[in-house]
Amino acid sequence: MLEQVATAFEQKDYKTATKILKQLLKETPDDPWVKLYVAKIQEVTGKHQEAEKIYRKLLRNTTNSKIITQARQGLQKLQEIAEEERKRCISQATSSLNDTEPGVLILEAISNELKTPAAQKLAKIMQIEPYNARLLLPSRGWRLYKTGAIGELKFYGEQFQQNGIPCFCSTLAAIAQIQVFQVKYFEEVGSQLTIVCMNQSEQLGSLTFARSEVKARVKGLLPIFEEVVNLNNRLKINRKTETQDYTQFCDLHVPNRKCILRLHDSNYQFKKGIEFPSDKDTNTLRINWNNLTYWLDEQLPQVKIWSDFTPFAETILDQNEMLSHIKPHTHLFRREASNWDPAFQLYSGLVYAKIRESGMAN
Repeated sequence: MLEQVATAFEQKDYKTATKILKQLLKETPDDPWVKLYVAKIQEVTGKHQEAEKIYRKLLRNTTNSKIITQARQGLQKLQEIAEEERKRCISQATSSLNDTEPGVLILEAISNELKTPAAQKLAKIMQIEPYNARLLLPSRGWRLYKTGAIGELKFYGEQFQQNGIPCFCSTLAAIAQIQVFQVKYFEEVGSQLTIVCMNQSEQLGSLTFARSEVKARVKGLLPIFEEVVNLNNRLKINRKTETQDYTQFCDLHVPNRKCILRLHDSNYQFKKGIEFPSDKDTNTLRINWNNLTYWLDEQLPQVKIWSDFTPFAETILDQNEMLSHIKPHTHLFRREASNWDPAFQLYSGLVYAKIRESGMAN
């Protein structure tokens, strides 16, 4: 009867092959040849997941070289079909001009107990090894997974989310549209907060807002580099760039005003505006900043603090092309440009985008 099944396949008479296989499954359900042909029927009728399961099971449990060869060929064909479908979907997803805008796809943190099944699904979607897929899934914070056309990224993002892999996308243009005001100092505190700030055109002004308008605080440390000169054993001069200090940043997100209020310790004017409780005789920049931070804790106790910038930045510092398109708005004096600056703008902008996506902006 197996010969009849083979003949039916050669003639592409899948109806007859299915009829014979139903009978064979009743008589010899454990026959690997019967299972192989069942997988072939599933394959040609579009039931690719079922076919893949049978092919993989045959590879694990069968020693017959002919069956192993055909099972491998079946898997290879399924992979080719999946790749063609993926290309078709991506082409469709990037068919309009808006879909070709550059963007980023971000993987969000996932608990360790969910990593193994999520990694297997990620591996299947992206056709990579499960071990490598597991390494890509962050346990804390975010990880930049892919850059490219936003249509393609949204296509992958939808597949990830459908398979329990938390992620989100944003265009670089959306981040560029966020206004960033440089906070000079807090001027008044009452039922509302008033700041003196500088806009992106370097015009000085003030802004008054309710505490409830602040939807996020983003903290980050940006390294300050200096060139260090040393003499080696042969009395030759060695020059190298080292991290000498860090500048502390804090962004307040006010999405209904479409802006970020940016504070950093080397730009905030501590001698102006409201005074923070401190011992004036021992004030240092670090103490002043800590006092400002404690004060913000009191003023905005319900606002979520995002502080995983450093591990996120360390995974994207080599993305020179992408980061070169992001205006940092950090106002730090540097002898040479540093990717840390646009990385912070990207991180804060992604928090902003995430808040708007979740509906928490209002």
